[in-house]
Amino acid sequence: MLNTNDDSFERSLIIIKPDGVKKKIVGEIISRFEKKDLTIEKLKMIKIDRKLACKNYQEHKNKSFFNMLIEYITSGPVVVMVISGKGAIARARELMGATDSKKAKGGTIRGDFGADITANVIHGSDSAESAKREIELFFN
Repeated sequence: MLNTNDDSFERSLIIIKPDGVKKKIVGEIISRFEKKDLTIEKLKMIKIDRKLACKNYQEHKNKSFFNMLIEYITSGPVVVMVISGKGAIARARELMGATDSKKAKGGTIRGDFGADITANVIHGSDSAESAKREIELFFN
């Protein structure tokens, strides 16, 4: 049984983006989280519609790349999952690597599989507040 009362226990939303699904590396990505002792609590494959994409990326609404981001995330199926464990957010972000795949270290998900800053295979919550909001959006 997981101890969810521990202050270091966290949940994070992870999205394996359309390029990750297309490259057929979903199992490899999930395995990397499990090998780091993070628990997959929930998992589903969906096609994100524009409305949900806009809600998820609302903090980028006024940025120049917003429309490109929305077009990309809605371009094909994605796998969304909730992971949990001690320090899950920081640990997941370490596994994912730098947002810009060209700057991500080898051995990270983005470093090994990403193409650039947009087609970077994976999204993960960046804070406990974001995780709560994103998990509610995708697993209401």
